Amino acid sequence: MSMEGESDHSSREDWTLLFWTLLAVVVPVIITFWCGAQRSKRKSHMKDFFRKSKHGWHYTDLFNKPTYCCICEQHILQGAFCDCCGVCADETCLRRADRSLVCKEIMAPAQADGTLEHRWVRGNVPLCSVCAVCKEQCGNQPKLCDFRCVWCQTTVHDDCKPSLSGVERCALGEFRSLIIPPHYLYQVNKLRRRHPDEYSKLASACGSGWTPVLVLANNRSGNNMGEALLGEFRSVLNPVQVFDLSDLPPSKALQLCTLLPPGSVRVLVCGGDGTVGWVLDAIDTMNPSLFPVQKGPVITGVFILLPGQVLSMNNYFSVGPDALMALNFHTHREKTPSFFSSRIINKAVYFMYGTKDCLVQECKDLDKRIELELDGERVALPSLEGIIVCNIGYWGGGCRLWEGMGDEPYPPTRLDDGLLEVVGVFGSFHCAQIQVKMANPVRIGQAHTVRLVLKSSRMPMQVDGEPWAQGPCTITITHKTQAFMLYHSAEQTDEDEDESSASEAESPAPCDSPKPLGPPPARA
Repeated sequence: MSMEGESDHSSREDWTLLFWTLLAVVVPVIITFWCGAQRSKRKSHMKDFFRKSKHGWHYTDLFNKPTYCCICEQHILQGAFCDCCGVCADETCLRRADRSLVCKEIMAPAQADGTLEHRWVRGNVPLCSVCAVCKEQCGNQPKLCDFRCVWCQTTVHDDCKPSLSGVERCALGEFRSLIIPPHYLYQVNKLRRRHPDEYSKLASACGSGWTPVLVLANNRSGNNMGEALLGEFRSVLNPVQVFDLSDLPPSKALQLCTLLPPGSVRVLVCGGDGTVGWVLDAIDTMNPSLFPVQKGPVITGVFILLPGQVLSMNNYFSVGPDALMALNFHTHREKTPSFFSSRIINKAVYFMYGTKDCLVQECKDLDKRIELELDGERVALPSLEGIIVCNIGYWGGGCRLWEGMGDEPYPPTRLDDGLLEVVGVFGSFHCAQIQVKMANPVRIGQAHTVRLVLKSSRMPMQVDGEPWAQGPCTITITHKTQAFMLYHSAEQTDEDEDESSASEAESPAPCDSPKPLGPPPARA
């Protein structure tokens, strides 16, 4: 074969290899984009249908466990499920399921004896469920089988269900003290005179320990897991008790409290520090009798006066590098919210901005730009990059900022003493050292009133995780009001656990449950 022929043959092989390489790369990309477009088209097509439905439908490309359609009883991989009642259906059976299967009713009359009937949904019972009759495992067959009550979560076999008919009523299960029964709202709707005394009479039928809970969650907070969390709460509570704050502001969500006995409601807020502050501000504007301040520690709220603007602070205020990282993160998330879908990504972005600030030091010479007064006395500042004012004992994802670490830690802070703790940091790297317990902050002091004067330039600031860039101003932080809170008291060292284990062998221990915070603290 001539040299020219060998060259042509080699060239053809190169082009063939290039063609198949491009085909192997381009085709999957095209398929991916096509599937994404089809998925988006399918979801937008169903969006209007879901909005008009009485079910809380959510479309999914892949169920996370073996799932069977409640209409055709076939195994399904993609389709829709109702996060209120648990009904599942594939795309072809979805409209039929919406018409023929009733969802969890938020308002319905009780039986003649004042009790509630079970509301059964067939199939797709939770894993490791146990039959209420024979005590054997439910839902372990590869088909649509067995029943679950959407209110009390009782599960029962197909064959065992007749044994419950007419014998046992629904008692709303282990969360009955937190659930607003559908018959309560039905009776409230029939009242001619809506008065707190009437609500108290109706509540007597719900039990002496009835303390209904309202769940307010911000779907945009954190790693975008709010939708799944809201679905879990809707499945165990009355759906009317669960609110998505991205659709409804807390001031409107909390109006449900006006239909319940005064002082009986508990509010669970799921979200970041800013979400908690948003809800507490809404509570402040409501009738005080609905949320009376009880004995015990409360969180002290604080006024922040900023060029005549009033803000509320519950946890902390800061100016400097941690506020700068929060501002950069917030700006980036507002531009591309879909990118921030996991905690690992969120922490990586924070780490990137923190590393950048270690090199640039945008907040250096803070002591030359700001004046600080504690209870009216001017404080001389060292060479700092940031100042943090804490209203609670924790900061930066659980760091005990004021107490610190080492041989001589400071005494613990109190939530109810009306004092604010003021500390300083030398930069982003110092903040990171504090969080991993390799350094202590600069403890500047404690005060009832803190005043800061930003004399020149713009500085990043934040209140409870809500950041902004601020020009020259005067900031006054002082006591505002109080709100009764709960906290989890299961913080123990290894030695404490050993001692408690030994004491448990001698005497029964009380239930580990959230406890009130102490004497009432205030909100700033």
